[in-house]
Parts: sequence; structure tokens; C-alpha cells
Amino acid sequence: MFNKLLKELRKPDLVLLFVVFFLLTAGIIMVYSSSYVWSEYKFDDSFYYLKRQLLFAGAGVIAMFFIMMIPYYTWKKYAKVILLVCFGLLLIVLIPGVGLVRGGAQSWIGVGAFSIQPSEFMKLGLIIFLAAIISENQKYITSFKKGFFPLIMLVFTTFGLIMLQPDLGTGMVLVLTCMIMIFAAGAKLSHFFSLAAIGLLGFAGLIASAPYRINRITAFLNPWEDPLGDGFQIIQSLYAIGPGGLMGLGLGNSLQKYFYLPEPQTDFIFAILGEELGFIGGTAIILFFFLLLWRGIKISLEAPDMFGRFLALGIAAMLAVQAMINISVVIGLIPVTGITLPFLSYGGSSLTLTLCSVGILLNVSIYSRY
Repeated sequence: MFNKLLKELRKPDLVLLFVVFFLLTAGIIMVYSSSYVWSEYKFDDSFYYLKRQLLFAGAGVIAMFFIMMIPYYTWKKYAKVILLVCFGLLLIVLIPGVGLVRGGAQSWIGVGAFSIQPSEFMKLGLIIFLAAIISENQKYITSFKKGFFPLIMLVFTTFGLIMLQPDLGTGMVLVLTCMIMIFAAGAKLSHFFSLAAIGLLGFAGLIASAPYRINRITAFLNPWEDPLGDGFQIIQSLYAIGPGGLMGLGLGNSLQKYFYLPEPQTDFIFAILGEELGFIGGTAIILFFFLLLWRGIKISLEAPDMFGRFLALGIAAMLAVQAMINISVVIGLIPVTGITLPFLSYGGSSLTLTLCSVGILLNVSIYSRY
């Protein structure tokens, strides 16, 4: 089958490639604009974060093009191995003295001068594994016992390991992405409704078990109740977006990056973008994410086999869900979760793994039908 396809290869999806490079370029510009004040203060080098972001982006782009040349169906052969390695990393990061603690979460493993975040690897690893399992066993998906339940147990076991760090934001992205894949495979709505009831109880338990999560919920509902504590970050984010107006204050002219909004180059970079580029700039970024989702869905629908379809859908869904959650947090629609904005936020593991995911998506587009 694939020998025949090799003769009919076409170029990768150039629209998707353009969207990715646009968002990546916008991210590099905004990382510098939002971080040079902090960089100068903390490292006596206003280009510190920019130089590292360029390094991550360069490595990610090289990896993206390299992975783009690997036939996507190769990943199916190693799906189990990839999942086991990802599970191993999730367990290793929990070992005291091995996992690095940042922002209250033990989510990183130090590798020389850099660090990796195993949960980022797991997002892609679980997508590959689910795509492989669903493509081989889709006929069982309507069965709760044989199809739905085993997949859900796998997803929530993974979620549980991530919550031991704890990292609710990444866990939410992983669960929602997997739910989209399972739903698209044909799972019954009645099974999802039953799961939703259990999930709400579990989510309530997670919130009740950790006081800081309750504080985040109350801060989301009324951040001005504790303006110098749990409500501080969202208030400063809104103070950034509000003055941006229609056109923004101009690139580089943000006031909130002057030690008001903590670490503005990471999770809340969209707030600085809104302040400097206004409603028009923020809307443009959102539209590009919608364009990315559309191209991902199109690639999924045109993929030559079931594995390619679910693999492309999972990657597109992961990027869209993460962007939706991040932007919703920044504009105050949902509580703070602590996840990056794909392609734009500063970060090594997140950016590199995102670009690797795009490389797989581009390869699927090469094999897509005319």
C-alpha cells in the first residue's frame, strides 16, 4: 500500500507551514519585547531570554524538518515503546532530588544547563499510542468494556501521574485532547455523560485536596478579593490587556512588563501582546490558531489510513486546546492553570516538542489524498 503512496507523494501543507512560521516569528518578537526588562534585571543581559528562545526555536525547526521526512506510519511501530519511555520519565521526575521544582511543581528533569518536562513528551506519546490503538480496534469503541473503558483508564492513569507533580494545566490539555480523539473514533455519548459525572466528582476532590486550587478558583471569581495574593496575576494581566485598546500601545511599549506582571514571557505572554498590539494583534493570533486547527482537521480527513487520521487529529486538537486554555486564562475566562501558549511562550521542552509534533503533522499531509 505505502509503496504505491511513495510514488504519489506531494509537498507538505504549505499553508500549515506558513502558519507555524508566522506564529513562531511572532513568538520570538514577543519573547524579546516582554522579557528584556526582566533579562536586564536578573541576568544583566537584555537578550538572555531571546538568545535561548532562538536556540530552542532553531533546534525545534531542525527537528521539525527532520521528523517531517520520517513516514508517519513509522511511529505506529514504536507506539508502545514511546509510551513506556514517557511513563518512565513521568516516574523519574517524581524522584526527590531528580525532579526540579519550579513554581511549586516538580515537573522538570535537569539535563546539563537545560531541563526537559516529561509531561510534554507524554502529550505527544499518548496521542501516538491512542492513534495506533484506535486505528486497530475502532470496531470496539462503542463497547464500554472492550473499547471505551480501557482507553479512559489509560488516559486517567496518565493524568494521575501528572497530577502528582502537580501540573493541572498540562493534565487538562492531555485529557481534553484524548477525549476529542476517542469521541471522533465513535464512542457513545452516554459513556461520556457517565464519565463526566465521575470526572466532576474527581475534579472537586482535586480542588478540595489542595488549598491553593481553591484559592485559584476564588481568585478567578473575584480576583480583587485578594489583589496582592492569588488574584495578583490575573489582575495584572487584565491591566495589560485593557489599555491595549484597538491598536495597542505599540510594539515594545508595554508598561506591565516593568515588574508588574510576573514572568511575562511565559504563560501570560498573550497579555503583553494584547497591550502592545491591541485587539487587532490579539485577534490575528487567535485567527492563526483557528487556521492551524482547520489545516490539521483537513490533513486528518485526507490522510490515507486510520492511524494517520487520528494522529493528525490528535496533534491538531492538542495545539488548539492548549492555545484555547492559555488565552482563556489570560483574559480571565477560566482559573489560572499554568500552561504555555504554543509557539509564542518562552520555553524549551514545550516549544521543541510542539515543533516536533508539527513535523509529524506535515508528514501526514505529504501522504494526504489529492
